[in-house]
Amino acid sequence: MKVLLGISGASGAVYGVRTGEALCSRGVDLHLIVTATAWEILDQEIGTGKIPPPGTTRRSRLPGMGLPGRKRWLAERMSAPPGAFHLHAEGDFTIPFTSGSNPPDAMIIAPCSMGMLGRIAHGVSSSVLSRCADVVLKERRTLVVVPRETPLSIIHLENMLALARAGADILPASPGFYHRPATVGEMVDFVVSRILQRIGIDAGLTGKWGEASEPSKKGNRAGRRGTGS
Repeated sequence: MKVLLGISGASGAVYGVRTGEALCSRGVDLHLIVTATAWEILDQEIGTGKIPPPGTTRRSRLPGMGLPGRKRWLAERMSAPPGAFHLHAEGDFTIPFTSGSNPPDAMIIAPCSMGMLGRIAHGVSSSVLSRCADVVLKERRTLVVVPRETPLSIIHLENMLALARAGADILPASPGFYHRPATVGEMVDFVVSRILQRIGIDAGLTGKWGEASEPSKKGNRAGRRGTGS
């Protein structure tokens, strides 16, 4: 299975990295495109260095790395060898997926910024990532878009509706809590698990409804009684 994973410039970069890690562990033919803003957010949210003292400016390392260095950085955080995936330059319009003659089997954008979502919704193929999404839609392949924004304006909602009508799966980064997550990582895995389900992969990252342990079920029932509902 050939999967294209895009990481765009929205907060929640960990969703993209964890999705990539899960896909690599499943042995898919994984291709990544990371936007320039996304590299900066990856550096801020996942990091390559220490947080600077108040009043000083952080010197970002990741955006200044070459493509091989960035690939090694991603490989480390995805717990995968660099050869397990392909990292394409954001501005390389010669990659196969920019043509309808060679679309991926599925495409995921996690996280997806509102700017990227709006451009895809209106067919503005001004970047490699938005062009690839345009190809996936026109070739009737699976496109999973993971917006991470709140609150949502009418413009955001209308753009999501336009994309859904065009055939995309809109999957907001909204973790559930019925599996009683104990860590941030478990909350991230809930969303990643749902992402992979949309492209036909059961990653086994979280339990499913009705398959929770007995203590969890009892706790959930107690919680509902406590609400007075």
